[in-house]
Amino acid sequence: MRPLQGQTILVTGGTAGIGKETARRLLRLGAQVVVVGRDGDRARAAIAELRRDTGNDRVDALLADLTLKRDAYRLAGELSTRYDRLHVLINNMGATRASRELTAEGIETTFAANVLAPYLLMEALLPMLTRAAPARIINITGGVPRGRIDLDNLQAERSYVGLSHYNQTKLALMAMSYATAERLRDSGVTLNVAYPGHAYTAINKDLPISAYPRAARPIIPLLRPLLPILYGHRAAVRASASSVYLASSPDAANLHGTYINSACLPVPWPDAVLDRRNRDAICALCEELATQITDFTR
Repeated sequence: MRPLQGQTILVTGGTAGIGKETARRLLRLGAQVVVVGRDGDRARAAIAELRRDTGNDRVDALLADLTLKRDAYRLAGELSTRYDRLHVLINNMGATRASRELTAEGIETTFAANVLAPYLLMEALLPMLTRAAPARIINITGGVPRGRIDLDNLQAERSYVGLSHYNQTKLALMAMSYATAERLRDSGVTLNVAYPGHAYTAINKDLPISAYPRAARPIIPLLRPLLPILYGHRAAVRASASSVYLASSPDAANLHGTYINSACLPVPWPDAVLDRRNRDAICALCEELATQITDFTR
């Protein structure tokens, strides 16, 4: 019997890139995997590929645009009608934009995808996770998650540079995760954060030079031909290692409130995450946005 036989795992952003490689490795370990994507054709193709490649047909797909609160809640409802328990939640999906955008619900898109969506799914799916205890939540950070968190610019209200804002939202995700892990202590559900390393995926392939920090822009045209070679498919496979480790390894069973790097080793949390003011402000914003009534008819 394989290690994850009988376990149900949800992987957001699981129809491409690092998420699909994560799903592939978990299926090979015998898990029932549910991948979440936005595009029906891509989801069907991903499922067919994963079944063919792993020999495990216990893979399903659910469609949702997780930048939208309504889709996050609908996804949680659909999952709960299909499965009684959820053993592992992997919040892998991420997004960035070339310029500042708001969702149809009036939330800045990158923050909605990278911070609010994991918050909503953790809250909505906690009953399923608790029923499956011991269960695990893995939140995937990315980019260059260090530096400061500008509490006056969490939704890029003052300024926006695509990848700089992406990095801040990943720091904000880590701060929210740290706080949530404190709240979940002794619940039977562990929560850890994984850094995957770099990969050349859909999230960064089509970004214009204006999305990069100003100091980096002169060298981007020189680096772009090398990115598919240095950070192509093999890099995406390597980048799935840290989340798969947290989802499946017996050694990770007792980890909680831990940040691990791409080599699956615990590392110190960034200073910005350890600042309680940042954690409190980000969690307060997530709670406010989660409970905010939105006019979906706009």
